[in-house]
Amino acid sequence: MNTEAYMIDLGQKARHASRLIAKADTQQKNKALLAMAKAIDEARAELMSANEKDLIAGREKGLDAAMLDRLALTPARIDGMIEGLNQVAALPDPIGGITGMNYRPSGIQVGKMRVPLGVIGIIYESRPNVTVEAASLCLKSGNAAILRGGSESVNSNLAIARCVQQGLEAAGLPLEVIQVVETSDRAAVGHLITMPDYVDVIVPRGGKGLIERISKEARVPVIKHLDGICHVYIDKAADKIKAINISINAKTHRYGTCNTMETLLIHESIVSDVLSELAERYQAAGVELRGCPLTLNRLPGITPATEEDWATEYLAPVLAIRIVESMDEAIAHINQYGSHHTDAIITENYTDARVFLRDVDSSSVMVNASTRFADGFEYGLGAEIGISTDKIHARGPVGLEGLTSEKYIVFGDGQVRV
Repeated sequence: MNTEAYMIDLGQKARHASRLIAKADTQQKNKALLAMAKAIDEARAELMSANEKDLIAGREKGLDAAMLDRLALTPARIDGMIEGLNQVAALPDPIGGITGMNYRPSGIQVGKMRVPLGVIGIIYESRPNVTVEAASLCLKSGNAAILRGGSESVNSNLAIARCVQQGLEAAGLPLEVIQVVETSDRAAVGHLITMPDYVDVIVPRGGKGLIERISKEARVPVIKHLDGICHVYIDKAADKIKAINISINAKTHRYGTCNTMETLLIHESIVSDVLSELAERYQAAGVELRGCPLTLNRLPGITPATEEDWATEYLAPVLAIRIVESMDEAIAHINQYGSHHTDAIITENYTDARVFLRDVDSSSVMVNASTRFADGFEYGLGAEIGISTDKIHARGPVGLEGLTSEKYIVFGDGQVRV
């Protein structure tokens, strides 16, 4: 196979399909989404069988536990894909919405209309459920998509893609609206990110190395995030029970996700109330603790934290702990070492909460809630295409609106400019 010719062919088909899906009405798009959900539900055995092939191959290649967890398709995750499709179908269609219509002194009316981006290229690793999330959001937002999953999930992705194609066919939409790259040739990614004639935006979902490469080499705009170095700060005015429950959940609910807490910050005045119990529960869960000098004084058996620890996304049962003298010190730490992803404060002090929300420079900032809620599904977006830590165009979980743009529209009644 000539990979370059193959990718250009996909791009040409996607560009043509993007013009057709942009004109599709809401009913037709929803029909496709619901048909996809039905196809996935009926193909459970096939999906699990395909996924098992990927898991076996992954174990033979020596993939670590976090990667295998992301790769696995469980019955609950299949349920989640179906629910996500149903939820996206129930969401308002953003396309064609008109806002901000105002009369100008000339008599013209000026406003904005929401429109699709066009063709979206999505590059992702491990998690096969991304195929459904990407397909559903691109379709509902009126975009065509070219999806390139990791080679480790090729069997799962192709099995899911067949369900997606059934949904498109049932709604009378072109199959080229959602195309999954079938070649495992790594050169396919290089071609996809350098085809501005056919691709309007790239969304990478994966490890830091992948995203750095794409950001460096792409000739197409990129919506990205590099790391998920998330923090929980236990304020001096924190409720002890909330602080412990949230801090445990934020770290141990799942280790291999970008919204998992990697550093715990604790105000010195509340350390005696929470640290020993937290340490006991973390260690019972098998979490390795690394601490600052003040933490080591209270937990002498743990590993000293290095400068590198504060800037590390572990994606593993490892947690760095730092005791701080003030909320300002906690905020400064987060803004210096964090990745602008998700950070939370545990406090009963309204003023402290407001200051934290204002001063922490992250795409999601939370009060008295686990960082694990930083997710498009949990935010009511139905699903997400990724979590952007950029500040331009889209920030935070990228749902339907993040995959659209706006154009100015003008209504006149014969006016001419003088």
